[in-house]
Amino acid sequence: MPFTLVEIRCDMMCGVGPDGRRRGWIQVHVHPDALRRLGLHPDQPTAAVVGPSPPGWWHAAAERHAQM
Repeated sequence: MPFTLVEIRCDMMCGVGPDGRRRGWIQVHVHPDALRRLGLHPDQPTAAVVGPSPPGWWHAAAERHAQM
């Protein structure tokens, strides 16, 4: 795991949605220094998209493989 226990926090919340059904939400917080170490902090140039999006077939194949 690229993060230590003090660099990441997960909050879980639950409640009733607008349709009356119970819902659950998870919110993940990561310390900015941990993101910088991986080149993912928004202030770093490596965090920005620099090229075109992959073709549509790539997305479809990724979704198929994710469900297996």
